[in-house]
Parts: sequence; structure tokens; C-alpha cells
Amino acid sequence: MDFNLLHLILLFGTGIAAGFVNTVAAGGSLLALPMLIFLTADPTLANGTNRVAIFFQNISAIMGFRRKGVSNFRYGILLAVPAAFGAWIGAKIAIGTDAALFQFILAFVMLVMLALTLLNPTARLKDRIESDTTGSRIVAMAVFFFIGIYGGFIQAGVGLLVITALRLLTGMDLVRTNAIKVFVIFCYTVVALATFIVSKQVDWTLGVTLAIGNATGAWIGSHWAVEKGDKWIKVVLVVTVLVFATNLVLEPFDLDIKSLLGLG
Repeated sequence: MDFNLLHLILLFGTGIAAGFVNTVAAGGSLLALPMLIFLTADPTLANGTNRVAIFFQNISAIMGFRRKGVSNFRYGILLAVPAAFGAWIGAKIAIGTDAALFQFILAFVMLVMLALTLLNPTARLKDRIESDTTGSRIVAMAVFFFIGIYGGFIQAGVGLLVITALRLLTGMDLVRTNAIKVFVIFCYTVVALATFIVSKQVDWTLGVTLAIGNATGAWIGSHWAVEKGDKWIKVVLVVTVLVFATNLVLEPFDLDIKSLLGLG
């Protein structure tokens, strides 16, 4: 599939925005997948291509946590194994899902995840007592199997689900929770990405462009102190997600925003 320079610049910019938002707030992943769908006109190809950026993004995050001495690979592997198996199932379901149905599902998921991101349920879990029992580990493995299915199927907003699950089930502090989160997502992304590659549902040009954009945005976000920037970022995120979600619903009826912008 051929893409012009405008397409690549637009995707690179989306990657910067997603990486920046993920660093200073949350929900950046809600931007990348819809943009890929607009550029490829193929939800399955877009879904597979998005995993390239997720793969490299989490490698970078894992290295960052290791440099800070924050890692728990033993517990991470315990959760990554069922999550990876679930991701394989989720990716297979995504590959077999009708394009129009997938877009409707994504639009609904985007709105739900946007609401959860704004409400920030993890902020209410600060005072939980840490618990690491055999029972809690078994429950966590079961929960992460289903999180893996969701992540393999659609990915958008999965970080919030992982953090909420870990905080509720283990009471771990947010730093260690994030360290385990990026490790688990990386592990199941390897499986999901491989599944999409085998089915020839990955565009490497777009995937690498998005990955570079994500890395750039994350670097900017981590080095740029923004006063009251979180509020403005959330406003932009709300408007953008609403536009994307509306287009995902209207596009099957040939009323898509992409055509109006001259990008079709």
C-alpha cells in the first residue's frame, strides 16, 4: 500500500501527540488506532500495524524502569503468560471481525475509555493495603487472561485496565504497578504482533513512523514541565476522541471526515 508524505507526516504527528499524552496524562493510545484506520481504510491492517509502535514503546519503558531499579519480572511473567495466551485469542478474533463491526466496537470502546481516563478510578485506590497471597495471584492470572483477550483484540486503553486490576488485586504502589504493566503489555504484544504478521496485517512503513512519533512525544513529555497542562491536554483529548469516534460510526455510510479533509 502506497502512502504519500502528507500521510506519514500526519501519522508522525499523531504519534507525537499519543506519546506526549501517555507521558503527562493518559489515553494517548485512543488517538493512534483511529488515525491508522483513516489512513489505511482497513481496520484489521490498522489494528496490526498499531502493535509495532506498542512493541517499541514498551521496550523503551521496560529499559527505563530497569535503569531506575524498578522491576518485578517474576510476578510480571506470572501475569504475562495468561495475558499472552489471551492476546492470541483476541488477535484471532480481531482478524476475523467484519470491518464495519470493528469500527463500531472501537468507537464505543473509545468513549468508554475516555470516560474512565477522565474519571481516573486509580486515584481512589491510593490507600489500599498491599496483598500478595496465592489466592490473589490465581485471581490475577485469571483476570489478566481476559485483559489479554481485550489487548489482543483492540489494545486502546488497556493500560488503564492493567493499572486498575493490579491496584485492586495487589495494592501495589503506582510505580511498581506501571513497571509490571509495561512488561505484561510487551509480552502479550509480541504474541499479538506475530499473529497479525502471520496474517499479513501489518504495514511496516506506517508502524515504524508511528513508533518514532510515539518515542518523540514521550521524550518531549518527560522533559517538558507544563503548568496546568493536564487540563488543556484533557480538553484536546476529549475533542479528538469525539471526532474520531463520530467518524468511525459515520464512515461506513460514506460520511467520513477523512474525505472532507481531502485525505481520501
